[in-house]
Amino acid sequence: MAKWGQGDPRWIVEERADATNVNNWHWTERDATSWSKRKLKEVLEGLVVEGEAGRCEIGDLKHVEGEASCNSRKGKLIFFYEWNLRLSWKGTVKESGEKHKGSLEIPNLSEENEVDDTEINVSKKKGEGDVLKDLMRTEGTTKVREALRDYLKALKTEFTLGMILPTKAPVGQELATERKPSGTTMQDSVTPQSLEMVGVKIPTVRIVMREVFNSPADELYRIFTKKELVQKFSKCPAVIEAEKGGKLQMFEGCVSGEYTELVPSQRIVLKWRCRNWPDEHYATVALSFQDLAAQSELELECKGVPVSHEESTRQCWKKQYFEEIHILLQQSKDNME
Repeated sequence: MAKWGQGDPRWIVEERADATNVNNWHWTERDATSWSKRKLKEVLEGLVVEGEAGRCEIGDLKHVEGEASCNSRKGKLIFFYEWNLRLSWKGTVKESGEKHKGSLEIPNLSEENEVDDTEINVSKKKGEGDVLKDLMRTEGTTKVREALRDYLKALKTEFTLGMILPTKAPVGQELATERKPSGTTMQDSVTPQSLEMVGVKIPTVRIVMREVFNSPADELYRIFTKKELVQKFSKCPAVIEAEKGGKLQMFEGCVSGEYTELVPSQRIVLKWRCRNWPDEHYATVALSFQDLAAQSELELECKGVPVSHEESTRQCWKKQYFEEIHILLQQSKDNME
């Protein structure tokens, strides 16, 4: 056994930035399956394909089977993914106005093949309209391959934020070399002075975002505090105990926390964290609601976000909260009409 102070420095644990996985030496694995299913739906559904023959649109992701994961070893990321996908499509022939439907199948999207070599099969229901099938085989498969590249890019960047953990370099030095605080804007801002040490000893940042919704403040407040409404916009089972000290869990456990303050129709404060953050580290989220005639403005202030998770946290609130709430409100309006 080596004498104290003479061992391999990769195993030295004192003065570490995160108290785990020194210099990213150990093998760590993160399941990307649930995240990938959501991302594949996001990048594929609604793609529009247009040409001289007509116009087609990709509909629902009817079948998604497979798994994905990301592993870290010795500071390197290794990806595994294998998917069998089937999507519906519908289109209109330009000259005749005839409408036709079909399906598109991707039997083996995996890390073993380049996207350009991945098989994509296009089929159409019986009848005329082969010009649309040809359109999907040419322009359609090109659009689909672009979307698959977007998924893989997000898998290797957005999903993996935080997997390569900070080493024992001084925190001030890390921030000076890796990140320059951005300026502020009214709609989406980061406060340069907000870098601070919260909870475990990691550098954090404060995020401020503002969004206007077509609903009064009391209705928007209910969307964040009523379990059935949370489940509608998140499209997942949720734990919502909207009282001081009550628990919160959303997106299949990817987000969890606790309500610390509730002022009906005005303000919600949460202890809030993403599952891939350092253990036991929470941000403080404050949601402030303000009526604007028939609309309302929501201000989000999120303090204590790990610097390495700044962009993924911003995208979580934008894509999984704000955009989905807009859709829910529009659906409620359409049902009333």
